[in-house]
Amino acid sequence: MKRIFSHFILSLFIILTLNGCFFKSNSVEEWDLEPNGSTAFALSPDGRFALLYSKEHQLVLWDLQKRTQLAELGPQDPQAHTVSLIRISDNDRYAVTATQTNFAVWDLGLAQADGLWSISDGTIRDIDISSDGKQVLLGLSNGKAIYVDLVNGRRIEFLAHREKVNTVALSPNGRYALTGGNDHTAYLWDTRNASIILTLQHEHRVNKVALQRQGAFALTSDDGNDAFIWNLKTGQKQSHLKSFSRQLIFSSARFAHNGRYLLTGTPGSQVAIWDTTSGEKIDQFNTKPQKDARPPRAVVYDVALDKQQRIISATSAGVAEAWEFEE
Repeated sequence: MKRIFSHFILSLFIILTLNGCFFKSNSVEEWDLEPNGSTAFALSPDGRFALLYSKEHQLVLWDLQKRTQLAELGPQDPQAHTVSLIRISDNDRYAVTATQTNFAVWDLGLAQADGLWSISDGTIRDIDISSDGKQVLLGLSNGKAIYVDLVNGRRIEFLAHREKVNTVALSPNGRYALTGGNDHTAYLWDTRNASIILTLQHEHRVNKVALQRQGAFALTSDDGNDAFIWNLKTGQKQSHLKSFSRQLIFSSARFAHNGRYLLTGTPGSQVAIWDTTSGEKIDQFNTKPQKDARPPRAVVYDVALDKQQRIISATSAGVAEAWEFEE
């Protein structure tokens, strides 16, 4: 009887471990930037700079490395609408922020806005920006993905999606777009003419995409349990992220180290790092929950790998944390 019970306990432990129930929760560094939480929070690719929005303090820029507030950018628009999306450009210099109906581009070096633009034919569900801050990609609720060159005013509407566009990614040079939607499909397309390069099919709604900065790899993930790394040179799947969870839903994703790693965050406080070649999970963590949240959790808005090879997370709790991982 004792042997049977021991085997049961051992089996239960293994099952719980495989399902990700044992997450490390002790970060090695923490930045409590907004005690009452944030509705949008982005990191620079190296995890040094953070831009977050809260109703109390509006948009605030931080240098995490120096633990210093760099600037209070204020509200995005005259009506002080709530900002729900923030992305920082690949070169750290620019950022785009968005409400449901308008977006602004910011020069972070000068701590000032370069302009405010409105969208009238749908609500903004996701957004991204090129390295030079001159090109923006939007995913809209009406099924459109819109590419805009803010300098010459050129605008391309990508109409291949048949339902809401949930997630977008723009290459640093602004040349390529990756978009995913409720139609179970992700498209890689050319922003010069909206021609489709690759069609990446899923069985469920695509809720997160990411592009590796050199354009070698892409992530597409749906709201079921499928997340794929694609080799964009061959157009073939490189790996299928391996998880025993019933659902593998990402709220943030970023490639690091020239595509060797994928960093992800979830709406349920979890941060993970993956081997993109094998699809194996290397390590995983639990972030600090949002104040007074029931159940205790926080949405992971962004993830990055800093110069010390630590994972940096940014969450709806208004907290950034640093995590050391084991390869």
